[in-house]
Amino acid sequence: MITRATLILSVILLCCVKPFAQIRIYSNEFLNIGAGSRAFGMGSAQVASVNDATAGYWNPAGLTGVQNDPSLSLMHAEYFAGIGKYDFGALAIPVANNKRTVGLSFLRFAVDDIPNTLYLIEPDGSVNYANIRSFSSADYAVILSVAQKLKETANKQMSIGVNAKVIHRNVGTFARAWGFGLDLGFQMKGKNWSFGAAARDITTTFNAWSFSFTEREKEVLFLTNNEIPVKSTELTAPRLVVGGAYDFKFRKNVTLKAEANLDFTFDGQRNTVISSDVINADPRIGVELNLKDVFFLRGGVFNFQKTYADGDTLNQKKVWIYQPGAGAGFKLGTAFYVDYAFTNLANQSNPLYTHIVSLRLDLLKSKNPKKKSK
Repeated sequence: MITRATLILSVILLCCVKPFAQIRIYSNEFLNIGAGSRAFGMGSAQVASVNDATAGYWNPAGLTGVQNDPSLSLMHAEYFAGIGKYDFGALAIPVANNKRTVGLSFLRFAVDDIPNTLYLIEPDGSVNYANIRSFSSADYAVILSVAQKLKETANKQMSIGVNAKVIHRNVGTFARAWGFGLDLGFQMKGKNWSFGAAARDITTTFNAWSFSFTEREKEVLFLTNNEIPVKSTELTAPRLVVGGAYDFKFRKNVTLKAEANLDFTFDGQRNTVISSDVINADPRIGVELNLKDVFFLRGGVFNFQKTYADGDTLNQKKVWIYQPGAGAGFKLGTAFYVDYAFTNLANQSNPLYTHIVSLRLDLLKSKNPKKKSK
């Protein structure tokens, strides 16, 4: 028998139904999808080497890599055959003689045209498909970033950065949430190497949920034995990402950047390489081949999980699977970049491949200012 509120509650009740604050595993998970085709192509290994406008997402300290001119990054991706849409945009502006950079990032992940089956069944028990309406579930985040150089010499540079992020989530007209959080980042770079660390949600990011159902909707939920959600607060536990990168030079104008990250979470046991109730760690590994600073080839793996081999639950044999990524990029002229990534959003056991395209534009300032009139 088809229930009247199955779809709505599958979205809402998974978010929060209890009237007290609590830390949840995978809370605000849309903020962990990623940003930029370069990153997706490198298996999301970015914390040490990122140096463009997307650093506001990966590691705010990396924004100091934006020098002289503002930089703009845009990305669009569609998941599940276009059902889910993910958009990202970021702007970074260097100030204070390139010693400081401010950034603004925007994220949106939405699933549109979700069928509302709340009134599918009439009071007499008949099914009326004309009563089906649709609604959208959307998650938004705005991130304001500030990065500052701490030290700069010919062979070494140290930077820190901080994010203030505002989160808004809504499920149709039924539920909405507002949240706020802070991130902190650090980067240190040498001649051929770099190290980075990003502490996310250092203040334990919260989402304050509120729900608004009509009396008729509450009646339907009650009659179908579904719990009516109440106001609640959902907490996102801090996480730490650390990593290092090294540039290998093979010949003039040909380099290979290799980066490895460890993503530490503390919100309960996960299926990761290091797994426990206290701490979990998921490795990310990526490489980028740079040809004359014009053409780029990338590859990477992350999201390692242990599962039964070929679905074999009888012999209890488990193997490691992972989420792969690959991509390429082009630099057109002096200020325009086009990047592409082909990645599996799930892992080897559940292939869910998608194409991701992003653009980067350096907003070059005029190099030939007008002469003053006499």
